[in-house]
Amino acid sequence: MRFHADCSRIVGCLAAVIMITSLAGAQGHSTSVLVLNKDDNALAIVDPLTLKVVATVPTGVAPHEVTASDDGRWAYVSNYGGFGPNASPGRTISVIDLVLKKEVQQVDLGALRRPHGIAFEHGEVYFTAELNKAIARWHPGTNQVDWIMGTGQGRTHMLFPTKDLSKILTSNVDSGTISSFERSSEPSGWTATVIPVGKGPEGGSFSPDEKEFWAANSGDGTVSIVDTASKQVVQTIDVQTKRSNRLKFTPNGRLVLISDIGGGDVVVVDVPGRKVVKRINVGRNAEGILIEPDGSRAFVAASADNKVVIIDLKTLQISGEIHTGKSPDGMAWVSR
Repeated sequence: MRFHADCSRIVGCLAAVIMITSLAGAQGHSTSVLVLNKDDNALAIVDPLTLKVVATVPTGVAPHEVTASDDGRWAYVSNYGGFGPNASPGRTISVIDLVLKKEVQQVDLGALRRPHGIAFEHGEVYFTAELNKAIARWHPGTNQVDWIMGTGQGRTHMLFPTKDLSKILTSNVDSGTISSFERSSEPSGWTATVIPVGKGPEGGSFSPDEKEFWAANSGDGTVSIVDTASKQVVQTIDVQTKRSNRLKFTPNGRLVLISDIGGGDVVVVDVPGRKVVKRINVGRNAEGILIEPDGSRAFVAASADNKVVIIDLKTLQISGEIHTGKSPDGMAWVSR
């Protein structure tokens, strides 16, 4: 009898341990939406379930874009710098510990000025430097900028790496071009192709299969569709935006969302049909777009209204909003 009682106690203890471990694992997994508030010089960390701001972390001056490490521990913010006769162009990247919820470093980029587009890929941080007409790479492990590549194009604004990092595309707003960098056997390790598109390309996105790149042209209300194999524009769609800002594909590749900073709309394009199917007004100065990885929702920054608007992508209706701070713009999804 004692043997059976001891076994019962052991089994009970094991069950308790398993339950506690399972709960700890469930509690340890979390998701967040990161939102940059440009006029607050801060990063807001938002719970995507409750839609509440759980923390606000100071950054450098006028943060514009944010990316996160694959493990969800770190966020990297491009500090663009202020405008005006007495303002200095930004020259730093903020490193934010998302567990401690604090900035732990501002990376000095030296002569590289106005960092903007930013992406964490294969353990390193890639970014644009607008005033230098260049893209560059910073290595978190060595704390060094270890690679710089010039574009020779005016206002290299955003960058778009492929999943395997074999290609990096950039939008060059003032030149009206997309630069396509492709790994090669050249001494630099890359070949560059300049692709003329519409006027003022700013936002853009690869299709999920990376066979196409869509460039949103802020100056003429069009979208240029680039075939990534031939590196040529194969179609131009007139979406009639006043000043397009960002463009994102849904994960299934069926829809493209374009934020119109001039009109305050999110323009929804049916990808197979190559046509606009809806315009959703989100407020003043529609800017950054973030699409949830499961494709259920889109978060769109209405910068002049100091809010982020949520769009249900099944109904294409507004389902909520979050007031994160002053002039929200760049966003990122974090899972850890």
